[in-house]
Order: sequence, then C-alpha cells, then structure tokens
Amino acid sequence: MSLIIERIPAFTDNYFWLFHQPGERAALVVDPGDAAPVEAALARHNLDLAGMLVTHHHADHIGGIGALLRGRDIPVYGPASIAQVTQPVAEGDSLNLAGTRFNVMAVPGHTLNHIAFFAPVEPLIFCGDTLFAGGCGRLFEGTPQQMWQSLSRIAALPAETRVYCAHEYTESNLRFACAVEPDNTALQNRAKAVHQLRLSGEATVPSTLAEELATNPFLRAGNDAVRQAAMEHAGQSLADTAEVFRVIRQWKDQF
Repeated sequence: MSLIIERIPAFTDNYFWLFHQPGERAALVVDPGDAAPVEAALARHNLDLAGMLVTHHHADHIGGIGALLRGRDIPVYGPASIAQVTQPVAEGDSLNLAGTRFNVMAVPGHTLNHIAFFAPVEPLIFCGDTLFAGGCGRLFEGTPQQMWQSLSRIAALPAETRVYCAHEYTESNLRFACAVEPDNTALQNRAKAVHQLRLSGEATVPSTLAEELATNPFLRAGNDAVRQAAMEHAGQSLADTAEVFRVIRQWKDQF
C-alpha cells in the first residue's frame, strides 16, 4: 500500500512532509522547521506523531523539533552532527518507517552532513535542499564536485521516483533553466504549466525524477546543449562535467 503524504506549507516557501500508512494514525514528519503547522496538520488529519526525519542542520529544517518533542517520547532520525537527533543515521543505513523501507543516502553539497531518505518500493525520495524541482541547493559548505556526485546518485534512481523537496522554488528555477536551454521543448512546456499552477496558488512539488532529468539543468550537465551554454557563459572550454555543473551553479547564483 502506498504511503499517504501530506504537504505542510511553512514560512514563505518551505514544505514539511507528513507521511503515514492508510488507516494508521502513526505519522512521521520530514524536516519540521516549525512546530505549529505540524501540530495543526496532525490535528486536522487525526494523526499521532511517531517520529521525525531530518536531512540537514539548517534552522528552517530543524527549528520545530524541540517543541514537537515536548510531551512525546519519539525518535528523531538524521545526521549525527545535529544535537536534536536521537537516532543517528548515515550512508547505507536502512529504516522501516510507517511500514516502508527507507535507505539513507549521503548527499553532501548544500551542507556537508546532508542526507536523503529513499523508499525504493514506492519509489520516492525526501531530498531536503539537495535537489529541487527544476533546480538544486546552493553550495553553502560542499564543493561543486561533491554536489554533482550527490545529484548524479539521485539521477540514477528509477525515473518514476517522486521527488519531495523542501521548497517551492520551481517557477524561479525554471526561469533560469530556460535561460540555459531555451530550445528545450519539454522545459518550455513545464515552465508554462508551473506558471499556471502558481497563478492558481497550487504547489508544484512533488515532481518526478523523469521530469527533472528532462528539464533540470543541474541534472543535465552532461547534455550537449547545457555544456555549450555553460562554455559560452564562462567564455572557456569545459571538458569535465563537474566543471559544467560548477559554472551552471555559479550562473544561477548570479541570475
């Protein structure tokens, strides 16, 4: 049976993800940066919080943990370097949560301790701020090579994998993507569809990995058109795919 996953909007553009098995009240939340919207979602859906998953240490992903732990004796799964984590997990670990197996993936780049939770049977991935719909996270701590390797690992997952990222950045990400690949028809069509969704106040995530592979320049650094755009922007030849990624990421930072 597929998980039921509730989207919890928070702050200006964050999403927390609340998931549970159909017919079960025990639920887990991913990256709870604020307790209030999580408590409201639990009450609205008549669910009990059974645990928390954390992808990295930024405040908008962990800020609600303390308040959510009050009166609850529940595990917090995440990188060992985060003080609130009670069940440290790392690359290669597997968890059985809400009747579903999750594999822990190390995906450094945005931060050095960033992890993702991949459920191969669903399939889906809670990827925090590593991969976004149409984009990827900024490099606050890691190197372009690290981030490219992390994104390449995600790109190798099944194409039907649903991508649950942590921010509603899709429309601005796709504006940049169109600057990189103006002749990409799939990208142009996605950008139009996303614009209409945002005009209606609708969310644009989750996406699928297939969509990202077809339209996200940060997964397409090996594509000839993306490489050519990066070389024109940099004014130099770029033989290495990680270098293409580095140029595209820096270009986005200035876009």
